Amino acid sequence: MNLLHSGKVRDVYADGDDLILVASDRLSIYDVVLPTPVPDKGALLTQLSLWWFDRLADITPHHVISASDVPAEFVGRAVRCRRLSMLPVECIARGYLAGLGLKEYEKQGTVSGVALPPGLVEGSKLPEPIFTPTTKAPVGEHDEFMTFDQVVDAVGPDTAARLRELTLAVYARGAEIAARNGILVADTKLEFGLDPAGEIVLADEVLTPDSSRFWPADSWEPGRPQFSFDKQYVREWSATMNWDRRPPGPEVPTEVVAATRARYVEVYERITGEEW
Repeated sequence: MNLLHSGKVRDVYADGDDLILVASDRLSIYDVVLPTPVPDKGALLTQLSLWWFDRLADITPHHVISASDVPAEFVGRAVRCRRLSMLPVECIARGYLAGLGLKEYEKQGTVSGVALPPGLVEGSKLPEPIFTPTTKAPVGEHDEFMTFDQVVDAVGPDTAARLRELTLAVYARGAEIAARNGILVADTKLEFGLDPAGEIVLADEVLTPDSSRFWPADSWEPGRPQFSFDKQYVREWSATMNWDRRPPGPEVPTEVVAATRARYVEVYERITGEEW
């Protein structure tokens, strides 16, 4: 195998005509990879993604060929995938206002050019889920919000419309399933590519704590930060540090690592109904 790319969390290897996508235990916040890994994180992300890919297959094809036909040292945290031409858009669906979407709304009353009603606060449920794409920035740089017209310019009108349709459909299915188990999906980020026939294919990871904000439904309360089953806990911890959000990131204390792992495990178990 040949290493093609090492991202913030995943490493991509070429293996003949296929790719091997390996999820590491690395943790990134604000597009900076922190020096402290979270044990089992790569396996948790991989297994949860596989669980979701099975439940989304009627909405969109996905890139997974096999979760078992991978090198022995990567079993559990790797998948064999189809090669795709990845599209230059981070496809984000938001059902609630949080994170960078909240900051954008507070400045302009819009997110990715989508106008929202006045008076929304942190954690507000949106009137309906919205498509808020961003650019794909290199490691160490920040993604920027894109309007739908900018997506059209990047990939063409038909592909842009299909990306919006698929992103919102995946979000709706994910939010519906998670809600049965008391989890709100505040937002989620997806990536798509084109196969040789030009069909749009869901790739990378899907509906994981790294790509989504998961909130417990029974404690949701707009107007304040929400308890999150994701790396928001690490973001909040980092805010107590004298750190400018530039590399190198700070070492993460043992207790913060343990609490983060516990949140990843809990949301995996609550969503899937399976013990980790």
